[in-house]
This record gives sequence, C-alpha cells and structure tokens, in this order.
Amino acid sequence: MRKRHLLSAKRAAALNKGKWADGAGLWLCKYEKDRGKWVFRFTTFGKRREMGLGAYPDVSLADARRKADAARDIAINGKDPIKERENATRETIRNLHLLRDIAVDAFEARKAQLKNDGEAGRWFSPLELHVLSRLGNSPVSEINQIDIRDTLAPIWHTKADTAKKALNRLSICMKHAAALGLNVDIQATEKARALLGKQRHDIAHIPAMPWAEVPSFYKSLSDNTVTHLALRLLILTGSRSAPVRFARVEQFEDGVWTIPADRMKGIKGKTSDFRIPLSSESLRVLEDAKRHARNGDLFPSVRKGVISDATMSRHMERTGLHYRPHGFRSSFRDWIAETTDTPHDVAETAMGHVVGGNVERAYRRTDFLEQRRKLLERWAQFLTQ
Repeated sequence: MRKRHLLSAKRAAALNKGKWADGAGLWLCKYEKDRGKWVFRFTTFGKRREMGLGAYPDVSLADARRKADAARDIAINGKDPIKERENATRETIRNLHLLRDIAVDAFEARKAQLKNDGEAGRWFSPLELHVLSRLGNSPVSEINQIDIRDTLAPIWHTKADTAKKALNRLSICMKHAAALGLNVDIQATEKARALLGKQRHDIAHIPAMPWAEVPSFYKSLSDNTVTHLALRLLILTGSRSAPVRFARVEQFEDGVWTIPADRMKGIKGKTSDFRIPLSSESLRVLEDAKRHARNGDLFPSVRKGVISDATMSRHMERTGLHYRPHGFRSSFRDWIAETTDTPHDVAETAMGHVVGGNVERAYRRTDFLEQRRKLLERWAQFLTQ
C-alpha cells in the first residue's frame, strides 16, 4: 500500500523549493519557500497525468488531501478526473444563468418603476406561477420559442390576460439577459407569440351598478360597521378599493383626503400624492369610521391589519348583487357624463386618471380641487336624496 500523509502543515511550511510527496499521488511543488502549488499524479488509460489542486498556501494541506481523495476515487473508477472537473466547470458556468436567477435580477432592476416597489407581487407572480414553475431551472441561453409555446399553451386561451402578462414579463427577462452579455434569443418570445396564435377569449368587464340604482344601495349601508362605512366612503369619493382599505386617520385633514402616491394606480413613476375633497356626507362617514380606527387604520379587520380586498365584495354577494365595489367608479363616471356638464379634465381628475401628455401636465399646476369639491357634493346629495 502506498504511504500517505507524509507531510504535516508545519513541515510543509518549513520546506524549501522543490517537489515534496505527501503520498498516494499528492505532491507539494514549491517555487520558493512561501509559494507553490498542490499536484495530484495519477495514471489513466496507461498515461501519466498531473492535476493541479490549487495554490499553496491558499489551499491548505487538509483541503489538498480532500481534493486528492476525490480525484483518486474518480481515477479508480476508470475516469479522467481532469476531464470530469472540466465538464463540471462547464456545467456550473452554464447553470450560473438560470432563467429563475435572471428573472429575479430583472425584477430587482425594475422595482423602482413598480407600485410599492413591486411588494404586491403583481409584476412577478404571472412569471413565477406560469413560466418559472416549468422553465425556471433552464439556462436562459437554451430557452427557445418552442419551450415558451409549450409552457404557455395551456393557459393561452383560458387565462388570456395572465398568459399575455407572463409572456411580456418573460420578454423583459430575455432582454435583461442579453444586456448582461448572455447569448440569448431575444426574439424567442415574439416567435412563441406567433406560434401560439391569436387569443380566443372574451374580455369580462367588472360588473358596475347603473348609477340610478346606487342611491338605493347606498341607503342600505346603514349599520355603521367597518364594511358598510368603507363601502360608503368608496362610493362617495369614486375611489378604488385599495386606497380606501388602507386609509389612515392622518390622511384626512381640513376637508381633504390625501392619498399617498404609492397607493394610486396610474402613470409609471407617479410621485405626487392625490387629493380628494370631502363632501359633507363624506365627513360624516369619516367621523363614524374613526370610532373603529385601530393603530391609525381607518378600516381595520377583525384580527389584524385592514379589511381584505374581498370583504366589500362578499357583502355585495351576500345581498344578492352581482356587481362589484370597483364598478362604482363606472357608476360615478356615468352619472357625471349623463347628468352634469363637468369639463372632461375635471371629470377625469375626479377619477384619479392621468389627463394630458407630459408637456401638458408639466404646465398645468391645478388639480381642480374646488371644482371637484362641488362635483362630489352634488354626487353625495344625489346618493342621499
């Protein structure tokens, strides 16, 4: 049996320039006293070979022995440890750029453009659920249009909007990979779109209550519960559900509700807060809601945090209505169009919509607060007539 462990760490450090055996094929080759390399000598297919195991003293004696043992096991099994290491290195390099890693990196790069830095997960979730679940562990350089088509085909027609979002997000990831210098086919998503064909689906709009029926429903919200009050404020202000659900007591001051920019759905990179003037009825709802406030949240849930997105919807379902809370925005907008002569810009601003192009918005400094106050007062009077 070949002798092993002939060296010690102390003796290795004391050795001068030369080649020194540790046994069983492991050698320390020193260029000078304090510098050298570890080498493993072996024979494969009748040919003598040397395999570098790392620089000395960066690689310790113990680490060199472990590497030599692993290489020796490979050689005993009739394989070349040098070639096996090269293959493993190539595989590692190839797998360094998995689609999942690229997707996470692309998401991080785009966070600043997303609402709340993408915390809600709406940007990433279509990609994660419908693409990464199947292609996430694939090297991005190997993904082609066939892979993408086969991945999205099951939902291309049945979940058309989600599938389209997933494909668009994937396109961003492929372009991100190309920007990193990786060899990817950035046209793969468009080729896959062509293979998938035109989507076959009907767009389902959110059911909206006709504006003439809203006063009757509003009057039914008479229990002063958190859900009833939240629905009343949502209807009175024409707001989306998220700003209402996450409303804070300190956002209401001097007859104005100031919604933080990151709670507003709209133009990318929106940085300005949105002000909503409160009608007399809204102020009464606000005072009733403050009695339920907890830790500053105006509409707290039973356990912790605020009421969920489904809380108001479930209430409407329980009353036998197929309409949804978000539909009251359409009710409000239709009422404005059919019963008032409100200027277009004022009406759209009341909806929290972005009006005009970049240049026009840069020169227009008003948010029509007082004109909207009168409009919302008329709406409240209509609701409580």
